[in-house]
Amino acid sequence: MSDDSRPARVGDVHAIAQAMPHVTVDDGENPVYQVGGKSFVFFRNPRPDAVDPVTGERWTDVIVFWVESEADKQSLVQDESTPFFTTAHFDGHRSVLLRASRVGELTRGELAEVIQDAWLSRASKRRATDWLAARS
Repeated sequence: MSDDSRPARVGDVHAIAQAMPHVTVDDGENPVYQVGGKSFVFFRNPRPDAVDPVTGERWTDVIVFWVESEADKQSLVQDESTPFFTTAHFDGHRSVLLRASRVGELTRGELAEVIQDAWLSRASKRRATDWLAARS
């Protein structure tokens, strides 16, 4: 099994995000990965809009990933084969949510693609162009 085809882990979120160029990390209680001062992946504080439907307890493991467009967001959250979701709090916000406890439902390769797309959605045009050119 190649590394990209194995189930993703929470540690992969950190490793992949950190490996992107020009990344800084606000490594407080909940890490925030930024490019050019703009977050692209962050670990969210428990909030009243993301709760266990049975117990009502706030989820403590929500990760936020920026996306390029509302269409990209909808394609991820409406695809029942993915663990991505959103809440009313994020209406109009170009991001999707994922519980860390469900990250293993993605392969490492799928997770990398989401993180790379998040980075591209927030990086400057020049940084994005340079990164894409270096990969081809």
